[in-house]
Amino acid sequence: MKITVMTHQTNDKVKAICQKLNELCQEDGFIWDDQMPDVVITIGGDGSMLSAFHRYRDQLDRIRFLGVHTGHLGFYTDYTVDQVDELISDLRQDHGEEVTYPLLEVSLHYEDKQLSPHHFLALNEATIKRITGTFICDVYINRYLFESFRGDGLCVSTPSGSTGVNKSIGGAVLHPSHSAIQLTEYASLNNRVFRTLSSPLVLGIEDQITFKPKNCDRLLVTYDHLAMKANQIEEMTCRVAKERIRFVSYRHMPFWKRVSQAFIGDFSKDLDSE
Repeated sequence: MKITVMTHQTNDKVKAICQKLNELCQEDGFIWDDQMPDVVITIGGDGSMLSAFHRYRDQLDRIRFLGVHTGHLGFYTDYTVDQVDELISDLRQDHGEEVTYPLLEVSLHYEDKQLSPHHFLALNEATIKRITGTFICDVYINRYLFESFRGDGLCVSTPSGSTGVNKSIGGAVLHPSHSAIQLTEYASLNNRVFRTLSSPLVLGIEDQITFKPKNCDRLLVTYDHLAMKANQIEEMTCRVAKERIRFVSYRHMPFWKRVSQAFIGDFSKDLDSE
């Protein structure tokens, strides 16, 4: 097995973890490989996992990801810094266990046809907004005009990313077993003249959302932790990607338990224990 580690932290605990994983690679059957790893281990939080995902986005069909969190429980991390020995033991007994989550595919097409379209994947979400002023945009679903939006911006999230920006602006939390995407609005303008649905929309694997901005200057497009200023966008399309992210599932925590621990509290009680 070829492994690599990605982290933005340099404290003593993180250095100790890296040292243990280096020692693991001295054993038969393990190789440290930054270029073509089989398993990418992130140390930190969900931000570290996002960085790893985008670095290895061209190898998603063969790479599995595994997260070690150094602070609060993350949605993409299964081990704490105090459970590294368990992690190493699980790696030694690996049989290819994995769980997969859907991703978001985004394409930007420009009014200037000399500019090539920009394609990217997102693990959590993509947003489009105007840096200053009201963002005006026609929203199409499957090339059919659904609504004309006026407000601060629009967000399209994956199920695993639905607990982030999407939730903070009123979206629903979706289980990653659903191959779907969710559209939510930032502060839409609604009155007798301008009207949107003003409700989160969940779209399936065959659906496509298309945004056609009316005011194309000073636009900001974000995808996960990355952002780009863009002008003269003719349209932005979003759909469930063909690719999926693969996580090692030695001790993969149930999604709803993660949600409960992240937003409500660590309640260990269950029906079977009553």
